Amino acid sequence: MLAFAVMIGLASAGLAAVIQTSAVLFTGIKWGGAAYLLYLAWQLWRSNGLLAEAEPAAHSQSLWPMARQECLVAAGNPKAILIFTAFLPQFVDAQQPFAGQFLQLGLAFLLLEWVAIALYALLGLHLRRWLVRPIAQQVFSRSCSVLLGLAAFSLVIGRRPAA
Repeated sequence: MLAFAVMIGLASAGLAAVIQTSAVLFTGIKWGGAAYLLYLAWQLWRSNGLLAEAEPAAHSQSLWPMARQECLVAAGNPKAILIFTAFLPQFVDAQQPFAGQFLQLGLAFLLLEWVAIALYALLGLHLRRWLVRPIAQQVFSRSCSVLLGLAAFSLVIGRRPAA
């Protein structure tokens, strides 16, 4: 959540405007994001449904190192960078002050992200019992792979918002 808050701040500080005015940069980010999603889809498809068991050492790790690691992973997430630089600015009215709008959009996004994380955790508790079998893992991985491929396709066919 901290990494996302920083990204929202950067987007509101002008990064989004630079990307919106540069067709080449926007296209590069769009194709790069699609390629990354296809790479993730391919990796999931090839995984054969064999999910790694959680290491016991991960459970004994303290909160601060886990939080730091998660923040770094979130900060380097290309999908999050795309959301904050290409998606959120579409909802900003150029005729109104940007700061208040980005604050509202950012807070709404962070609230929705928190709800999504809580739902993922609850879903994970229930799916864990189902995903014990390798065939269930394979079906789950391949389903997620298809969804990532569809997301990549929709990113490629999406048009650049009007400036």
